[in-house]
Amino acid sequence: MIATVTGTLSEKSPEQIVIQTDGGVGYAIQVPLGVFERLPSVGGGTTLFTELVVREDGWLLFGFDQPLERTVFQRLLGASGFGPKLALALLSALGPDRTVRSIKEKDLAALSTVSGIGRKKAERLVLELHDRFPDVVLDSGPARPRGGADAVRALEGLGYQAAVAEDAVRLVLEEHPGLETALLVRLALQHLAGTKGGRR
Repeated sequence: MIATVTGTLSEKSPEQIVIQTDGGVGYAIQVPLGVFERLPSVGGGTTLFTELVVREDGWLLFGFDQPLERTVFQRLLGASGFGPKLALALLSALGPDRTVRSIKEKDLAALSTVSGIGRKKAERLVLELHDRFPDVVLDSGPARPRGGADAVRALEGLGYQAAVAEDAVRLVLEEHPGLETALLVRLALQHLAGTKGGRR
């Protein structure tokens, strides 16, 4: 098993990166969007925790910059009908913390926002994996009032990606804890307008 890959980033695209090792081997690796954004520029050094998926039509190598994300990826592959592409899409959209939290809290709305995951697949994912993460320690972040989840869903309904909506709501709550949902959404929208990003 290829557990880690360390070397120089020689190619970088959202579809695939290539890490050239000191031994002269170049590894083609697929990574979630969050990992891709945290990678250095081409020519920089990096280490990724990897998972090799063997299929009839070839071998695929997936990489993560933190062990937690690889662990979540491995557990997702344990769900019936859930292949590496779908697991990668879920981690790209929600990130590891929110993925696990959504499964444990049976948040079907959040899971269903991911391309390729409909309501039925989200229900099956929750049914099979909601108790499979007892050892996973989540980044709790700042405490959120009840309206925080509603605000995130409202932003998602406006076309913002789940992870982007989550970050915007969290940032607003750090400065203004305890806001009602309507005001929270308005301030989060102002923040997103300033960053000019996040719409699907």
